Parts: sequence; structure tokens; C-alpha cells
Amino acid sequence: MYNRKGSTESEMTAAASARKFIKKPATYHLTIATQLPENTNCLASSDDGTYLSLGHSGGFSVWHASSLSSESEWLQDRLEITSIHMTRTSETVYLLGTIDDMGVARVFVYNLEGIYPFSVINLLDDINKRSVCLSFEISKGGEHGAIIMRCNSEIWLEIYYFPIQDWLRELKDPKISANMKWSPAVRVNRVNPSTAATATEFTTILSHFLVLDETSEPPRQCTPHFLLRCGQNCEKNKAKPGSPHAVCFWWNGSYNLLYLTLSKTPKAKQDPEPSPLVLWPNAAEIICSAVSRCTRFIALGLSNDLLCVWDRLSGSPLSISGVSTDSAFLRLQFVDYWPACPDNTQALIAGEIHLVTLCESGAVHVISTGRGAATRTEQLSPRPKDCGDLPTVIASVSFLQGLSLVVRRNGKMFLQDVVNTATVCVLSLPAHHQLATPCNPIYSLNVNQRILFIRADQQPIPGTSSLDDHHQSQLLMLRFDEHDAIKPYIVSYPESPWQQKTSVVTGEDACNLYLQQRALSMDERHKAITQTWKRLRCATTT
Repeated sequence: MYNRKGSTESEMTAAASARKFIKKPATYHLTIATQLPENTNCLASSDDGTYLSLGHSGGFSVWHASSLSSESEWLQDRLEITSIHMTRTSETVYLLGTIDDMGVARVFVYNLEGIYPFSVINLLDDINKRSVCLSFEISKGGEHGAIIMRCNSEIWLEIYYFPIQDWLRELKDPKISANMKWSPAVRVNRVNPSTAATATEFTTILSHFLVLDETSEPPRQCTPHFLLRCGQNCEKNKAKPGSPHAVCFWWNGSYNLLYLTLSKTPKAKQDPEPSPLVLWPNAAEIICSAVSRCTRFIALGLSNDLLCVWDRLSGSPLSISGVSTDSAFLRLQFVDYWPACPDNTQALIAGEIHLVTLCESGAVHVISTGRGAATRTEQLSPRPKDCGDLPTVIASVSFLQGLSLVVRRNGKMFLQDVVNTATVCVLSLPAHHQLATPCNPIYSLNVNQRILFIRADQQPIPGTSSLDDHHQSQLLMLRFDEHDAIKPYIVSYPESPWQQKTSVVTGEDACNLYLQQRALSMDERHKAITQTWKRLRCATTT
């Protein structure tokens, strides 16, 4: 049974009922933790919650998340780190991926001895030929990286394999020096936007959808998602838990979600680049996407107001439905909401899932859907009358069931119960402080310690010089488990029930699951067919 820490199922039900009658939301004040380095541009918590990494002018630092003391730093003149990710690779070793202000991507390893630069992905002397890194995502455990590159008008996706085990062995060498030659990172795939158009060898009745991607305007961006192993032959997977099995991605302007299985060795140079598999062709352009935390579900928001949710476990669509909103989709986000399952076998059956969607108008909706069930859309917040109320962050908080952190352009922050469409609490800043870059807040959620870290800048105080403003950046923090209004939402299980069960599903299980879900949805499908025939008869008579 998946219960909150120290909670029985009846207590969970009572807490859920109590949450529906929230009246005036509580206000909780973030506290000043410490002063930040100059121009702190990004924050990232390690996935085990032990460390906090900070990208800033001159390099980056690694702090201990509990004491907020600096453990190590990597510095280089005339350089600013603008993006940073951190993941644990072994008990005391962590991998970091960074991008600097010149678009150079680097890979570092941190252990108790310090920080070691292991690989520079795209550093070239000739600036005219240099590729610029647009985004760099590292998989959990650090074995793979997904990097979006651009050179002039060309854009492409690169998949790297990082030889973690080799690096761990090399770190034990007592002769480690600054000029140490580490085992190189391996680029195992490079995928261009044109690759999808040439994937005609993919023999399926749906292959003709691929030609819809041929547009006169070249893609400007790619959106990748790492996927855990899910479905057939999961029991044969010998990779460590949490390691990705594949990556799915799509190009802006594309109708197709593409799928690529991860490998550790590159394709031979004389062989053609492998074409990605088409996971889900669509009849309209993909605008936004989201993957559930267990990676079983993939949601696609399309340009014709359709929402497609794909169930990777059953190998079939969970839901395809039209959504009535006041404008086009802008972003999608799965809600971490997993009710307790008295029977673990029912965790395999995809029940109702919830998504939050931000529209171009600024309105926010909650979409509830499931196999054979009618899709429901509720408005979480209306189209704002003032541009300051536009949401800039809507982030699901994995350890708070059904809650999302919302940040608005005017700097206001709050936690929302998106399932019950209620504001749980307002988060307030200390006096004379304002959020740094509220249009793109610099924050990190520490899942294990249940802490929000966020950068705020001290406002000018009368009688002080404005020249000192850049020295007044503060790290603010909020411990979620210290506040009464938030405590009923705290969950102790690290994974969703679906994630815990999908690691042992065979092909036969997947078939049985699909048939069972079809049977459960039979009544709803009959209703839909009847309504369709009624509309057709009305159209014929008129």
C-alpha cells in the first residue's frame, strides 16, 4: 500500500476530504539562508538531495545542501555558467553538466576530493565553425546526455554516452593531475531534423504521416525526454534502477514524436545514421509535451486543441480528446497525484490522470482524462487582466501530492492543489527583497530534504549606493514539512505505484492489460459511438 509516512488509508481519505474545504490560504515566509556568489544564474540540487550546485560569474560552486557551506568550486576567468545539472553516479561521486555564456558544454565530476573537468563537448578555436549548445540534459545516474546544438542556421540533437565506470576507476588513480587524460565521452547519435523525413524504411501503415514534417521553415528547437524502460522484456534489463532506456523528442513544426533507443557505442562511420522510430504520428503540429515522472505516460498538446496521452506500458493511446480552452496550448505538466492502491495489481491499470496546461492567453486549466473516460477540463486560474499575473513557473512538486508551485511575472508565489483547484498557501519574501528575474526564476526543489531554494535580490534601501546592488543577491529557502497547511500533502513513497510495477511487465502482461482496459472502457466507447451517429444524422437531415 502506498501511504504517506505514518498514515493509514482512512487517515489519508480524511485528509483528502479536508483539503477540499480550504478557505483562506495561509501565508508562509521564506527565510534568508545566505548570500549568493556574484551573478548566480542557475541552481540545481543533486537527485539525492545532498548537494546544491550554483552557476555564477567565473564558474560554479558545489555547496552542501544542509549546512550551505561551499564544498568545492571550479573557476575560470571571463566565463559565466548559465545552466547546470547534477546527478549522483555512485555513493560519493556526482556528474555535472554545464553550459557557459558562449554556448560551450562541459562535463565535470565531483567527489570528496574536489571537482574534475572530464570533457568539453563543443570547444573549437574557430568561432565561425563553433557549434553552440542550446540545452544540455543529463539522465539520472549520468550515463547519457541529450544535447541540442546549433551552428549558424543548422540545428541538431546529439546523444552522448558517458563512461561512468571508467571514470570511477580513473578517479582512484593516485597520480591524478590537472593534465590527466580521462576516457572520452562518446557521441553515440546525431539526429538532424531531416532524419525523420528520410525514415521511409519504417514499415507501418502510418508511415505516410512522416511527409507532413516537410516545411519550408527550418526547425529552431528540439524537445527531448529521457524514458525509463517500460513494457516488454523489462525483466531482462540489467541497468541500474532509474537508468533511461530511450529518448523521445520532437522538432518544433513537427507532427511526429520520435523515439530512439539509447546505446553505449557509436554507429560505425561508414554506416548511415540510424533513423529514429516514429512513436506517435499526429494529424497536427506538436506544440508542447510532457512525460510523467515514471515515464509511462507521454502527453502531447497539438495545434488543433487536441490532447494525446500515450500509455507506453500497454502500447496504445490512453486518451485522445479535444480540449476547450480560450487559446492554444503553451505548456503541459503532469500532476503527481497517486491515490493509495489497496491492491497492487491495480497499479498497472491506468486510471484517471491529471495534467496542468498553460495557454497562450495565460489561463491555466486542469485536464483529467483516462482510458474510456470523458475528459474533464477545469479552470485553475482565468486569463489574467494584468501581464504581471502571467504564470512563469508551474512546477509539480513530487513529494507534495497534487500540488504545484506557481510563480507569476510580478513575483508572487503560491502552492496550488490543482486536483481540487484550491490555493493552499502563499509564499512571501522577506522585507526589501524581490525575486531575481521573475520571468525566469532561479530556483531548485530539493526532493529528499523537501526544501525550496530560490534567488532573491535585495531592493535598494534609501541612503545606500545602487552600485552595491549586485552584491545583494540572497539565497532564500522554505522547508515544506515545517508548515501545517502543507503537511497533509506530504508523501513518503519515492515513486508512483505505476513506476514501481512497470519494471516486471512481460509481453503477455501488456496484452492482458490492454484487453482489460478495453473492457473497462466499453460503456464509454459505446456512448461516444452513439453520439457520433446522432451528430451524423443531424448533419444529414440539415
